[in-house]
Amino acid sequence: MKNTFKNSNEYILLFPDEVQQKLIELREAIHAEIPELEEYIGYQMPAFRYKGKPLVYFAGYKKHIGFYPGAEGIRAFEKDFEKNHYKFSKGAVQFPVDQNMPVELVKKIVQFRAQEIDQKKS
Repeated sequence: MKNTFKNSNEYILLFPDEVQQKLIELREAIHAEIPELEEYIGYQMPAFRYKGKPLVYFAGYKKHIGFYPGAEGIRAFEKDFEKNHYKFSKGAVQFPVDQNMPVELVKKIVQFRAQEIDQKKS
């Protein structure tokens, strides 16, 4: 996908309605957990900064939503991903578009990443 978007809203509008709804739901869950996050575009996808540091990224695909909380964010929640049969790799997890967005899990991951950033700053 060519970078024809300047912000998360424009990115989300590039997708079919079903995917848009999932992306919006994910974005709202992230903001609900930490309202003061800064949004930006990083690596050609919507991203969030916490205290000036990259927190998480997400991306839309035809059949899933990619969520990128970094290697530690994945490692800490592998059991949750396995239990829910989510595909995951070293730095990403896939949430299928045809399933409910795991909002509570996303919020836990966002909190984990924020604590990770807080600990590195001290």
